[in-house]
Amino acid sequence: MEHNTDKTLGMLSIARKAGKLQTGEETVGVMLAEKHARLTVLAQDAGAAVARKIRGLAEGTRQRVLEIPYDKLTLGTALGRPSVSVAAFTDVSMALAFVRTLPAGAVPEELLEDLERRVDRVKARRKKNGT
Repeated sequence: MEHNTDKTLGMLSIARKAGKLQTGEETVGVMLAEKHARLTVLAQDAGAAVARKIRGLAEGTRQRVLEIPYDKLTLGTALGRPSVSVAAFTDVSMALAFVRTLPAGAVPEELLEDLERRVDRVKARRKKNGT
């Protein structure tokens, strides 16, 4: 499958506009601490201290962190900001749609499978509740 950068960056923009993506170290840190992040993405050139902090907050939880093959400037441009080193999806379906647009090999298979299982659970719960 050929990778389409525009589609990947477009998914980020759609998620942000839908209120399903938060950006910035402080905001994402709070989301991780409160266990609201479904998938956190780090720019490939995110600072070591930022990456260490974000990974530390996610450690021991079901929240996943993924370094993506885009730099801070590219992510910022896609999200209407000067630069973005970290962003977090609050919706697992949006997170899954996003990772499916990434280049082949950029997403570990176990992460993809985990997101798919989580989406299936959400759908089953909604069906059970009639929503």
